[in-house]
Amino acid sequence: MNRADASAALRRNSPGLALALGAFGLAILISFVVPAIPTLTACVVLGILFSALPLRDSLRASVKPGLAIASRRLLRIGVVLLGFKLSLVNIAELGWLVLGMIVVIVVITFFLTWGLGRLMRLPGQQPLLIAAGFSICGASAIGAMAGVTRAKDSDTATPIALVTLCGTLAIALLPALRPILGLDTAEFGMWVGASVHDVGQVVATAQIAGATALAIAVVVKLTRVAMLAPMVALAGVVVAHSDRKSTAAADAADTADAGSLIADRGAAQRPALLPLFVVGFLVAVLVRTFVPLPVGFLDIAGYAQELVLGMALFGLGASIRLGNLVRTGGRSLAVALISWAAIALLSLGAVEIARAAGVAALG
Repeated sequence: MNRADASAALRRNSPGLALALGAFGLAILISFVVPAIPTLTACVVLGILFSALPLRDSLRASVKPGLAIASRRLLRIGVVLLGFKLSLVNIAELGWLVLGMIVVIVVITFFLTWGLGRLMRLPGQQPLLIAAGFSICGASAIGAMAGVTRAKDSDTATPIALVTLCGTLAIALLPALRPILGLDTAEFGMWVGASVHDVGQVVATAQIAGATALAIAVVVKLTRVAMLAPMVALAGVVVAHSDRKSTAAADAADTADAGSLIADRGAAQRPALLPLFVVGFLVAVLVRTFVPLPVGFLDIAGYAQELVLGMALFGLGASIRLGNLVRTGGRSLAVALISWAAIALLSLGAVEIARAAGVAALG
């Protein structure tokens, strides 16, 4: 790209990126005034509110390119930076029983939600994206899965809204249920980490019970984050298999020349099994585990991750059209609520098993 092209791209994208950056600043203020609302959750809500404003078409058109950059490229950068929060050493300290239960919970919830979404005939890639968001790590997982499936922004926006809604409800509901269920501080931390979606929502929920609950919740949550790469790779295999079946069907239906052309197009459009940004996530995890990184670097990476994810989530929220959400929202909401209930119940069962086994991490 020459200097003229770069200058034109900057002028084209600056209004939307500036809007997303301003929204992130407002979200920080909201989170400071109301600590129960995580910054990233506020970013999604602000994006949805922006999409509902009666603005001129010319104004919307001026910010659209920058918001598209934010919702795609910045989201992927945020996924890479998320890897610096994850140390395999901390995960290993949970013990094999807890690790095994977390993997089982993620896998069961993922395929249950995916199957239910397909049964409810949700449009596009929504079943897969909702499954990723609710079973693994919220908006980050949705963005990663959207990358490997090349989902449309319209398919991505609704799962983002739903995972934000349910995660926000968890901040109020789970602490209220704690005394009823008789969970001590450590058990509550495990339950929150295993069942709440985004990292920010986990922090907001667990910190109510104190530092011990927060520490355990974050480690359990980041263990779920570690499932991001294998689940995305699995989705890549499924998508590639589907592409091959579609290409084979096209070859059978068309002439040899036309079939060859379609096959070439299918091969060119087929997504990678593991996108580059997911590879970057894995590299960041390994670096965090085996390289003694300065605390200052980790702090900067954490701030940068929240910044780019916040801008990305505002962009995704701004792509939500409330009319479309209302028309398909009933079925999508039903899938989301069932998935949320399933992962909460499975996680609670895991806590009871860990209690019975006398797991040291919860002692």
